[in-house]
Amino acid sequence: MSNTVSYDDVVRNLDDLPSLPAVVMELLNSIDQDDVDISVLAKKVSHDQALTAKTLRLANSSTYGLQVKVTTIQQAITYLGFQTTRNLITAAAVTGYFAQGHCPGFDDKAFWRHSIATAACAKVLARHMRFNQDYAFTAGLLHDIGRLVLVSCFPNQYSTAIAWRDEHDCYLLAAERHVLGVDHVQAGVALAEHWNFSATMRQAIAYHHDPEVPGAGFLAAIIHVADAMVHALDLAQVQDDLVPQVSNVAWTALGLDEEIYLQIFRETELQYDEISMVLLS
Repeated sequence: MSNTVSYDDVVRNLDDLPSLPAVVMELLNSIDQDDVDISVLAKKVSHDQALTAKTLRLANSSTYGLQVKVTTIQQAITYLGFQTTRNLITAAAVTGYFAQGHCPGFDDKAFWRHSIATAACAKVLARHMRFNQDYAFTAGLLHDIGRLVLVSCFPNQYSTAIAWRDEHDCYLLAAERHVLGVDHVQAGVALAEHWNFSATMRQAIAYHHDPEVPGAGFLAAIIHVADAMVHALDLAQVQDDLVPQVSNVAWTALGLDEEIYLQIFRETELQYDEISMVLLS
């Protein structure tokens, strides 16, 4: 029996994924719109108590440095702004969303540790680059979301890909291509289209391994560097983790000096601890 999966197979299976809360889909689909009625959205989110609780815990974590304690989504929007609150709601929803434990060899917790760490690092990098921090956080969180698509839709084949990677000591991307014929980048792009992500987000997911492709965009470079830094810091605590090769183009594009990188490492570790405590508890 062949393990290969086509891009069309991936797209066909997207409808079988559990659906995100409707309000979260609404938030994801309106990332580029300014005329969203915030009070209506706040009301909708507050109907989902688990989502509200997680979002408010995140908003009150020291990462966001609020001087006041926020107790409602509306307050969070008032103090943190709409973009940031939208991010937190998305993060709270997505991290609890995919079924766990269906794919032997795939460590769901480690996956989310890596994603959260990349989100934290991308946010810190973006601040230093004066780039939109909320975009960077969300793109960092979702950059590998295609892995969850493959794990959810094709658990047996993905399990084989993980075993193949361990056997050949290679990157997961290479193992995915060898065993399945599609990789997590393609699956991530398929999901991004299915969920109507903005073009900015789609590009970041599509090019985070290849930021030197013309037109890849600056966000892809930020995610690429954040991804590599997080592997280097080993925040996800994965054994025998291969640190990806860093693209010189992306590294140069960010143009940060060594002293700033040490500062970024420290900030990333602090933020990661806080955020993962809320999202993975």
